Amino acid sequence: MKFLKALPFAAMAILVPVAVPAAAEEPAAVAPAPAYSTSVTEIGTLLDNPQTRAVLDKHMPAFASNPQIEMARAMTLRQIQSFAADMLTDEVLAKVDADLAKITKAG
Repeated sequence: MKFLKALPFAAMAILVPVAVPAAAEEPAAVAPAPAYSTSVTEIGTLLDNPQTRAVLDKHMPAFASNPQIEMARAMTLRQIQSFAADMLTDEVLAKVDADLAKITKAG
């Protein structure tokens, strides 16, 4: 103990464990990504699901019946946007994304 008495007070402070207060708040949970979107989900997946197909039919009525759509099944709507710029405007795709975000994937 003589050793501890000989140490300056500041040095002793280093040896004393300090209680760290708990975080006041936990970090906010990050919202999960939507199950379907125009930038990630393949067109074939959107066409094969009755709920997502209804969203496409609502915002782009002639889209699903286009005979060339079969060639684009492995692409996303955002990927083909430049090929159908008149139908796939940013505004239309934003509305599609908003409706797709309301749909969850079946387990």
